[in-house]
Amino acid sequence: MKRCLVMQHVAFEDLGTFAPVLEEKGFAIRYCPVDEPPTEEEWLAADLAVVLGGAIGVYDQVLYPFLKDEKDLIRKRLESQKPLLGICLGAQLIASVLKSRVYPGKGKEIGWGGVELTEAGRKSPLRFLDGYRPVLHWHGDTFDLPEGAELLASTPVTPHQAFRMGNHVLALQFHPEVDADKLERWFVGHACELARAAIDPRRLRDETKRAGESAKETGQALLREWIDQW
Repeated sequence: MKRCLVMQHVAFEDLGTFAPVLEEKGFAIRYCPVDEPPTEEEWLAADLAVVLGGAIGVYDQVLYPFLKDEKDLIRKRLESQKPLLGICLGAQLIASVLKSRVYPGKGKEIGWGGVELTEAGRKSPLRFLDGYRPVLHWHGDTFDLPEGAELLASTPVTPHQAFRMGNHVLALQFHPEVDADKLERWFVGHACELARAAIDPRRLRDETKRAGESAKETGQALLREWIDQW
């Protein structure tokens, strides 16, 4: 059986609707919380490595020293040229390892909305998001596009929403993996962030009811096609 190792920063941010697709593709999934990191050998041996989101910044290494070791593992994974998926903080960490600047964006981008695909994006697995199909945005930081990376998607607030390096590295600032049925955990877990940004969870809850099922379909289609391209 193939193995998928997942770096997880907070318990309620998991693979969501991506998990059934990975199981369908024959992957055994193992989560690695920040206090239980994989060994370098395990990380490099995995058929797929995933780095999920979290409410800290790439530049917070003094406050969260584990980020240094995490970036070292990402660097070695990139060097191996084996499949690597980064979502939100995971995408920012990949960009940072690729020597791009990660920094606070124009403002918090939290809520459901589409992305504008580039020409390359429309020829990539992100093509399922064409037509402004809804995805969940939940971030305040952004990054410069790494040298040699192919920009796939943008929004007015965040010009660099997604990039890839060949077919084996995919970095997504937004959350196509999110399970709408479990978003109440996010609303509670990120309650302080929502309050500081003056975002009413009732609005997010209403948006989720309208967008959740469509987002699940497009997110799962995106992941299936990306895996099939390796």
